[in-house]
Amino acid sequence: MKTTTITLLLFVNFIGFSQQNINKTKMDITAKRTKIAVYTTSEGSNLKLSNNQNLLFKDAIQPLETQSCIFVNPNNKFQTFLGIGGAITDASAEVFAKLPKDKQQELLDAYYNKVKGIGYSIIRTTIHSSDFSSGSYTYIDEGDAALKTFNIEHDKNYKIPLIKKATETAGGKVTLYASPWSPPAFMKDTKNMLQGGKLLPEFYQSWANYYVKFINAYQKEGMPIWGLTIQNEPMAKQTWESCIYSAEEERDFLKNYLGPTLKKAALGDKKIIVWDHNRDLIMQRANVIFDDPEASKYAWGIGFHWYETWSGGEPMFENIAKLHETYPNKNLLFTEGCVEKFDPAKYQLWANAERYGTSMINDFNNGTVGWTDWNILLDDKGGPNHVGNFCFSPIHADLNKGELIYTPSYYYIGHFSKFIKQNAKRISSVASRSQLLTTSFENLNGEIVTIVMNSTNKEVSYYLYLGNQSVELKIDPQSIQTLVY
Repeated sequence: MKTTTITLLLFVNFIGFSQQNINKTKMDITAKRTKIAVYTTSEGSNLKLSNNQNLLFKDAIQPLETQSCIFVNPNNKFQTFLGIGGAITDASAEVFAKLPKDKQQELLDAYYNKVKGIGYSIIRTTIHSSDFSSGSYTYIDEGDAALKTFNIEHDKNYKIPLIKKATETAGGKVTLYASPWSPPAFMKDTKNMLQGGKLLPEFYQSWANYYVKFINAYQKEGMPIWGLTIQNEPMAKQTWESCIYSAEEERDFLKNYLGPTLKKAALGDKKIIVWDHNRDLIMQRANVIFDDPEASKYAWGIGFHWYETWSGGEPMFENIAKLHETYPNKNLLFTEGCVEKFDPAKYQLWANAERYGTSMINDFNNGTVGWTDWNILLDDKGGPNHVGNFCFSPIHADLNKGELIYTPSYYYIGHFSKFIKQNAKRISSVASRSQLLTTSFENLNGEIVTIVMNSTNKEVSYYLYLGNQSVELKIDPQSIQTLVY
């Protein structure tokens, strides 16, 4: 009995000692934070990603119900951050080529330079044409199901040179993925690349081979393809290049053709992303594809856009949270978003930027690993676009004046992309008041990045709590802050 008691006491003491070490480790995480740098972009001011405050943490006290607070806990870690970026389309590349050389370099630095710019690390591009091209084209002669005429000479004029320059400016490495808008016309039941239509079953293998040809051709040019989406917006019949897949059709094309074909071509490491459409129907697509083991094994994750608001409703952020809860082992990637219906009078419309901030905070908090904007650059008409679907981009070019026009959206995106580094971990970040939105990441070097957004028309005073430390801050109306500590 005495021996048992001694053993029990030793065990209890060991557990207590171990718990003290765990607690000490947690305390050490917060004890390192002494200074906090605040970067702000604010409407009606000159603050644009400006380091306008440098503060010190103090010992924390119990917060009051009358205070607005943000609670950050780096001990609670979630998804690994892949990166943030935008799409290099034909339109972006064609506009870029028309800029003066100094403005070309300015644009490259603005997006891809980690010091001078906002540090983009993801590039999406198109597999042949999209609406943001000067016209429709493919990489083969019409009717060539054997793909004997396949070549990417078209892309060597504008798109490939810009991708290479962007990659070089980003330090020589980016996450590059590609998306098709439509198979060639002869492969579809409508015999038309535009206005929807479906891929004919007899061309499933030929179309799967087309992806292989594309990947190999780009990689031969020194541009490693990280991954691809199966089809851009597979439930939208658009006036531009588009193709419809039901959930079952996309599942079967993936598991019977695209997945096995990539594997056979020694390209099984390429990340395949399904859906690539809005948040509204995303759960049904996930259920059909991810619940099929043979299809699911080829799918790295699921991509989504933000255009579900076309119906008059609000963004369906909760659908992303529910999907992540249901399929926690599948990656979530925001693959496209832009402000539609270009109007040059709205270049500086703050609500456009706030749409970005709201979406990015919610999407990251719901498990998203990466976020890809649409065109990195458009002209002062919101194009070129061969069907007149003119839109906004974060930066526009006035080609008559040879100048770049920066919109507030550029700076809002930068509050995330400039500070959150690849392989960072999202950590717990919770606001006590609805006036503030927040998300936080911890970089690999231990640095914490907290984004705070205030879309109200009133200044908000708040406290940031980190363990046993806190700091008092203020955020202006219609503002976004990045806190680095």
